[in-house]
Amino acid sequence: MFKRLKEGIARTRDSLLNRLGKLIFRREPIDASSLETLETALLLADAGVDATERMMAAVKQRAGKGAPLVDTLRDVMLEALRPCEQPLAIPPATDGPYVILVVGVNGVGKTTTIAKIGRHLRAEGRKVMFAAGDTFRAAAVDQLKTWGERLDIPVIAQGPGADSASVIFDAYSAAQARGIDVLLADTAGRLHTQGGLMNELGKIRRVIGKQNAAAPHETMLVLDATLGQNSLTQAKMFDETSKLDSLVLTKLDGTAKGGIVFAIAQAMKLPIRFIGVGEQYEDLQVFEAAGFVDALLGEPGGDVPAA
Repeated sequence: MFKRLKEGIARTRDSLLNRLGKLIFRREPIDASSLETLETALLLADAGVDATERMMAAVKQRAGKGAPLVDTLRDVMLEALRPCEQPLAIPPATDGPYVILVVGVNGVGKTTTIAKIGRHLRAEGRKVMFAAGDTFRAAAVDQLKTWGERLDIPVIAQGPGADSASVIFDAYSAAQARGIDVLLADTAGRLHTQGGLMNELGKIRRVIGKQNAAAPHETMLVLDATLGQNSLTQAKMFDETSKLDSLVLTKLDGTAKGGIVFAIAQAMKLPIRFIGVGEQYEDLQVFEAAGFVDALLGEPGGDVPAA
């Protein structure tokens, strides 16, 4: 899994290390020129201004301690990401399934992410069901049905154009009747600027809430890492209109700007449940701060990976 992670974020790692060059190996105190080089490298990796400033301040505090930059930077990056390292934990079922409402714009890989999370939960021994709530696109319903067949996970769906809240209502009833542990509910891809569709999320929440006051237990936003700072803008707007509980960051293998993870961690302060580093099932990985930083900078005590 670590090897797949390293391969998945290779573009970001190579870009960052190429810009830092031999500086990353130096053991003498970090000087002003080195700090400027590091700051530029972080910004070009799309870590964002706020997260970069925070990490730079922490690096400067430790600049005179004689540790190689790679060790200092690893510690600082871990401090930035560890608060977001909160794996998905499903509590014991009490009065119904644990409902995860999955939201995001079109094209972020939302439906595929649902399938991969479903597989992950099945591997943990959970009984899972999918709700095909993206009724705006017939292809989305068909895609989720196909995933369900492959994974042997039941899918509750209605015809194209059906009311999304109605689909998810029916899915909850079916899940409760079948003793399902987790209901993963797909929703239509929407931009944060589309008022009608954003209001629909409110309707879905109200309808599910009539069946279980605690549901949805988690509203999970799927983000596309290749969009860089635009993904952060999406996250902020979704959080304002439909309070978010967690994040998934996909397509990190398709960008050299994986530093967006730091920007999102700094700005959102939400659990990052999973990151996507490829197309295979195994490429949706539980987010672990140490694993991510080691894949980016090299494992402690070892050589920094060649850029």
